[in-house]
Amino acid sequence: MNVLDYLKDNIVYMDGGMGTLLQAEGLQPGEHPERWNLEHPEVIIKLQKLYFDAGANIINTNTFGANSLKFDHEELEEIIKAAIANAKAAAAASTGTQEKFVALDIGPSGRLLKPYGDFDFEEAVAVFAETVRLGVKHGADMVFIETMNDSYETKAALLAAKENCRLPVFVSNAYGEDGKLMTGASPAAMVAMLEGMGADAIGVNCSLGPKALAPVVEQYLEKASIPVVLKPNAGLPREVEGKTVFDVLPDEFSDDVAGLIAKGVRIAGGCCGTTPAYIEAVVEKTKGMKPLPVEKKNITCVSSYTHAVEFGASPIIIGERINPTGKKRFKQALVENDIDYILNEGLTQQEKGVQILDVNVGLPEIDEVEMLKKVCFELQAIIDLPLQIDTSDVAAMEQALRRYNGKAMINSVNGKQENMDAIFPLVKKYGGLVVALTLDEGGIPNTAAGRVAIAEKILKTAESYGIEKKDIIFDTLAMAISADPNAAKATVDALHEIKHRLGCHTSLGVSNISFGLPSRDAINSTFFAMALENGLSAAIMNPFSGDMMKTYFAYRALHGLDENCGDYIDFASKYVPAAAATTAVTQLTAASASEEYKSALQKAVVKGLKDQAGELTAKLLEETAPLEIVQNEIIPALDIVGKGYEEKTVYLPQLLMAAEAAKSAFEKIKASMSTEKGEAAAKCSFVLATVKGDIHDIGKNIVKLLLENYGFDVTDLGRDVAPEVIVEEVKKQHAPLCGLSALMTTTVPAMEETIKQLRAEAPWCKVVVGGAVLTQDYADRIGADKYAKDAMESVRYADEINAGLKK
Repeated sequence: MNVLDYLKDNIVYMDGGMGTLLQAEGLQPGEHPERWNLEHPEVIIKLQKLYFDAGANIINTNTFGANSLKFDHEELEEIIKAAIANAKAAAAASTGTQEKFVALDIGPSGRLLKPYGDFDFEEAVAVFAETVRLGVKHGADMVFIETMNDSYETKAALLAAKENCRLPVFVSNAYGEDGKLMTGASPAAMVAMLEGMGADAIGVNCSLGPKALAPVVEQYLEKASIPVVLKPNAGLPREVEGKTVFDVLPDEFSDDVAGLIAKGVRIAGGCCGTTPAYIEAVVEKTKGMKPLPVEKKNITCVSSYTHAVEFGASPIIIGERINPTGKKRFKQALVENDIDYILNEGLTQQEKGVQILDVNVGLPEIDEVEMLKKVCFELQAIIDLPLQIDTSDVAAMEQALRRYNGKAMINSVNGKQENMDAIFPLVKKYGGLVVALTLDEGGIPNTAAGRVAIAEKILKTAESYGIEKKDIIFDTLAMAISADPNAAKATVDALHEIKHRLGCHTSLGVSNISFGLPSRDAINSTFFAMALENGLSAAIMNPFSGDMMKTYFAYRALHGLDENCGDYIDFASKYVPAAAATTAVTQLTAASASEEYKSALQKAVVKGLKDQAGELTAKLLEETAPLEIVQNEIIPALDIVGKGYEEKTVYLPQLLMAAEAAKSAFEKIKASMSTEKGEAAAKCSFVLATVKGDIHDIGKNIVKLLLENYGFDVTDLGRDVAPEVIVEEVKKQHAPLCGLSALMTTTVPAMEETIKQLRAEAPWCKVVVGGAVLTQDYADRIGADKYAKDAMESVRYADEINAGLKK
């Protein structure tokens, strides 16, 4: 039986943790657990049999870190082949009579994807694809992608699975205490992207115990129209008498998991610290429980790498200014590859309150495929708004969708059969909310009825591709009333019918209605109000138009969508009449810093504008001392972002892009100081490493980047570093600080051993530790001086130590 068929009428149970069980069996610090499939198959079979005996339906193969970054192709194939054979042998030997399935387990690569790291998206897809193909070749029943803490890497893994197999694919992410992924994604954002891409089940694992993960799980249950997975840890790890133990025991764990199954979780198991006893307890406590049906939520939404934007409750503003139509300066920017100009158009619209950015770069004289891909990539590096990918070039659309981090809005499809046959497969593969234009081979009908008929045809065709109507938003095409006095009525009547009879959301490019007329904003804003009253869900518009924004805020206030009229009052207090308004600022110059920032350079660093930060620094150096720029401009800007990160108003991608912008500024400063080396006064040395056996260096690399920007002399020893190598480097430099990172419970013993050796041979050195499996208690027990829960905490501690050294 296929696991999806079994899932229709049953609760499905997964296995528990593997790492701590292998340690109990003798896995040594620094050993690759995946090699035990070949070296100790009898141990793997024994442990997996215990999970099957406990009632698990799905056993994950012992391949969490099995990929081409860690093993060459020949060894990788042998490991995956043996891992699947071991799991199947465990199933055959088990006394359990339940349905049993073997899942190819795929964990994170340990690398951070561009633009925040050095790992290209397509490289990541290729790494995961190789593992998937080998899993299919050797007989896996399904694929389980787990413990992903970055939305972009999650997409790469899911895309690799969908492109290289037809097996069921479950996807599970690891959330922090703030209910977000490491790179900032909310549960709603992950549901939107993963469900759109065709995952068969989605959910959460690792990180925390079931109680702490409950709020995240409940958000999945609220948003997801597919089965939800839950595989929590047995609470948080700590060390007792040299052994790693967890603070949630099987009875409490199973109570909490059973409670979430009662709320709708359909697939349940455990992660770090959970043994067969935990799974047996969950099975026992839910025996006879009838699973809740998986309901269609019919949520129309798009998402970025941080959040989802839903259509329906309140009208959505889509910023129109990243578009060359009628914009001479924007055309120039495209031709000259002036990306900073384009990014500023996005930033200024974001500051004006748009929820989605339309992105159109179509010009005959440029390579639209490459430019659209590049602009979307660069925009997503510094702006967390969802994007509307606006192009008539199918190749450009596919490349942009493939690399888009989230669920994009796709502009557009129309009723021409050839067009639908080109666009709908892309929507199905990559997910997205597609804008459907009510035109076909016969052009744009003059009547509302004609446009509605095209909408019905589009819906029927979309259904044949497996695309639900919740993922289609109709544009009933605003045409110039200067050419046809009935144009506005036809558009609005069609919009009303599609919204209220067909039950679909609607979007309009509002300003087209006034083409050829004077005082266009007056026409546009009145038409906007008409459309809103008839059910308009979203408008592509200029957020710098005072008349349009007045209509928007007034409509929300009048319809009870603005609590205490707060947004309207805020808008009105800042509104500048058109006669007094100046042209929208689209370039950051020395005189154009907003009141939020002390200077244009500070704003460029905070917003992550690398090129601009370098250019502004070079200009400032003409009249300002280098260290004055560092102390008064760059460090304060980094502090703004760092404080936002600590307060959870800024997420990791924004922190990293600000650090990159600061790095660009520092490069200009270093060049100018090449003859004044004595003035640089770098801070103390700091040795960094990911401990032996662990190839996950994302956290370490983030710490390195920030420490360097704050002036520390950082030596990065890399990943999978032996204790002796770390100690030797600390002694060589007489480094006062050493940072150790580990992602997995199986590599924490290597961290402990490194600390012991440092204490013996370099007692002056303060040791900072961090990683997903660590806690303050755990850090204390292994002898660390500081547990840093994030990169900024490492920087703050390093500053304290450095200040102490100067006294």
